[in-house]
Amino acid sequence: QVKLVESGGGLVQAGGSLSLTCASPGEIFATYTMAWFRQIPGKQRELVATIQPNETTYYHDSVKGRFTIVKNYLKARIHLYMNHLKPEDTAVYYCNAELGGQIHWGQGTQVAVAL
Repeated sequence: QVKLVESGGGLVQAGGSLSLTCASPGEIFATYTMAWFRQIPGKQRELVATIQPNETTYYHDSVKGRFTIVKNYLKARIHLYMNHLKPEDTAVYYCNAELGGQIHWGQGTQVAVAL
């Protein structure tokens, strides 16, 4: 069973910053497309950002210019740097790895942004 472990969530004031980390096995980190999703209770899980093995990135329109997804090659980790946070960014954030239909999820980490 592939294990993705998220960390770094918490409570922050609107306008503040948080960074999330996803630790993954080395072979997953090197070859899978890595992503962050988020989910609010009662709503579908939403794609936030992705980074491919060649470092091509994608961002949801709502986070462009505020969030940055980065690979840490030394530690086989994915970071999501979140700036200028808004209350609507409040959600459980999930790390995801996908390759050819093989999909793995982390357990999620809560991010709460207060007014």
